[in-house]
Amino acid sequence: MTAKKIGLIGVGLMGHGIATNIVKHGYSLSFLEHPGNQPTDALKAAGARSHARGRDLAAEVDVLLLCVTGSPQVEDALLSDGGVLQGMRPGTVIIDCSTAIPESTERLAALVHEAHGLFIDAAMTRTPKEAAEGRLNLLIGGDADVIAECRPLLSCFAENITHVGPVGSGHRMKLLHNYVSLGSVALIAEAAACAERAGVAPEIFIQVLSQGGGAGTALERLKPFLLSRDPKGLQFTVSNAFKDIGYYVASAQASGAALAIAKGVHETLESALQQKPSALMPELAEILVNAKAGDK
Repeated sequence: MTAKKIGLIGVGLMGHGIATNIVKHGYSLSFLEHPGNQPTDALKAAGARSHARGRDLAAEVDVLLLCVTGSPQVEDALLSDGGVLQGMRPGTVIIDCSTAIPESTERLAALVHEAHGLFIDAAMTRTPKEAAEGRLNLLIGGDADVIAECRPLLSCFAENITHVGPVGSGHRMKLLHNYVSLGSVALIAEAAACAERAGVAPEIFIQVLSQGGGAGTALERLKPFLLSRDPKGLQFTVSNAFKDIGYYVASAQASGAALAIAKGVHETLESALQQKPSALMPELAEILVNAKAGDK
């Protein structure tokens, strides 16, 4: 697999760690220039090449990873004038690591197959820290043989790789995961805001939850902010959380599933965005302190 040429669209907070690990493991890497990229000087110094258009990038690589914000960006990368499908060679493997709407994923996979390419969705969990360490979790939808072929590459930046099912199922599982994880953070943040208004010390709030049913990853990620207003415990923006929970709500509606709680979380994040558009998720606890009773 190391003889394959690898391409990457999306050298952002997550994609930069992925790119670094791909290069570190001896792969030839090319990436798309974009204003949203993290600094790429170190990647270029290590031999990575850049391209201005997706078409040119796709024409050069055997495997192309997408690590962008969501379905609109994935669709643009693949379908736009000068995009990937205009330059993709037969047999190219497209790996979509974005958080996306499963129905869009299925439609794009069909278009890639029509162009004689292969497609898997490999949704990520964990944070930029684990991306840099090569310890992401991947939730994969697609053909087992294609996944097996790509596993050595994926193992460069992932600690756990789970084949969920056919194309689209990796993204479905990601939405379920993010609803539970981000929903838990939102719930604890709201409880922490209530605790602060009631005069409960954050140290006591954290201690009691840690010793009981509130213990877990969500609390640990909020702890630095609750104790010292350090939001780096979860470097995930409220705007991205709002997008992801919106995707989950749409998916739940499409399947006829219960979603009253999800709607409440989505409305809470929307209100927080209006108050602080640049907020990270831990800051939700502070934003909600100032919310009036009955506000989302």
